[in-house]
Amino acid sequence: MLKQQLNLKLSQKLSPQQIQLMKLIQLPTVAFEQRLRNELEENPALESGKDEYEDDEFKNEEYDNDSEVIETEFDVDDYLSDDEIPSYKLKANNYSKDSEDNQIPYASGISFTQYLKNQLHTINLNEEDMLIAEFLIGSVDSSGYLRRKLIDIVDDLAFTQNIFTSENHVLSVLNIVQTLDPAGVCSRDLQECLSLQLERKTSSKEVDLAKQIVNEAFNMFSKKHYEKLITKFSVSEEELKSAIEVIEHLNPKPGASYSSNTRIVEHVIPDFTIRIKNGELELTLNGRNAPEMHVSHEYANMLKAYKESNNKSKSQKEAVLFIKQKLDSAKWFIDAIKQRQHTLISTMTAIMNYQKDYFLSGDETDIKPMILKDIAEKIDMDISTVSRVANSKYVDTPYGTFLIKEFFSESMKNDQGIDVSTREIKNILESVVDKENKKKPYTDAKLTELLKEKGYPIARRTVAKYREQLDIPVARLRKEI
Repeated sequence: MLKQQLNLKLSQKLSPQQIQLMKLIQLPTVAFEQRLRNELEENPALESGKDEYEDDEFKNEEYDNDSEVIETEFDVDDYLSDDEIPSYKLKANNYSKDSEDNQIPYASGISFTQYLKNQLHTINLNEEDMLIAEFLIGSVDSSGYLRRKLIDIVDDLAFTQNIFTSENHVLSVLNIVQTLDPAGVCSRDLQECLSLQLERKTSSKEVDLAKQIVNEAFNMFSKKHYEKLITKFSVSEEELKSAIEVIEHLNPKPGASYSSNTRIVEHVIPDFTIRIKNGELELTLNGRNAPEMHVSHEYANMLKAYKESNNKSKSQKEAVLFIKQKLDSAKWFIDAIKQRQHTLISTMTAIMNYQKDYFLSGDETDIKPMILKDIAEKIDMDISTVSRVANSKYVDTPYGTFLIKEFFSESMKNDQGIDVSTREIKNILESVVDKENKKKPYTDAKLTELLKEKGYPIARRTVAKYREQLDIPVARLRKEI
């Protein structure tokens, strides 16, 4: 049986200009500058610097888009970056204003893999074992671990190196590779890594006990079951403490101090600066976010000359089509830069005014509960636009440089019915844990009770959630002897 239905669907599609603007807004200063360089290289109709012909008649002239030969459609995404997540967001905040104009430093030295191979070539191995050893080194990750199973390596050696061997033979070569520096390299797990490092230490009472703990009771140690360790090895609390100190001074990531390749070390460049002048807040946008750009007069004149020409050949039409596309793209790009600048200033101004008390005092308890919707409503923009600014931009304040999203937090009511920021509660929770007796750390239930005494009646599951967000382990794992 046939059934007819009428469905109405309302959908909104972003224009190419809107897509371009959204992508530009989320770019922080360093990535934005690279985006500008790319556009200048790709579009000859776009020029940087101040327009020398500000009074030129073309300045405010809109060229005719209705010409028969200039009508065209083109994909503005060709001029956009495909990378939705700027690498800037993954970098650490190590900026200081004194180093803003410094050269970007480079990491130097040989790679970690080459460092290991150089040592390997000082060992007398036959040709096959040398190839196996080099293959093992090539399989070591940036932390210094061999994460792959030996049986898989045996298969790979057969397929890629034409070396037919056994798992036991590969293990014997692995034992040789594990004698290289740094100690613990090419371990297959943390227990083996620590054990290899302990083997190289001079024998002593605490070192010998540390070896026993790692080799015979690693699970108890990792779970901090100290009473069970004392019973198992018949030692005193002080003896156990000394052995654990030996273990804690080992390197759990022996490859971390070496770079797997030569990389550029980038600095975070604040997109905004907030300063206090005469008791008032002053916001400035990093000047690198407001470049002077203009449309090429040469290209514009070429288009005008074509329109004024009586004889229009096919080749001329094709050339002018290219010119028109580039001019359109340049004008759109310049307009998007201006809209980006306006959006950044409007958003950060609203955030600064909303958190005025904090920016004047520097006291984190003055940070008000603030969500994306609060700012979006103040500047009459979409929540996603505010999110793009908050998630990828940094602001330099008198109290340090911060990712803007750090000033956003939800609200909860204290025992007086006043809305307080969840960030304030997290700071208090962190302070309570820092001051606890590490021999008897507080459980989540106890932390809930202590926060309630301080005027923050929140549920135990909420305390557990905040503790996890602060990367604070459970009480058992915070225990010390």
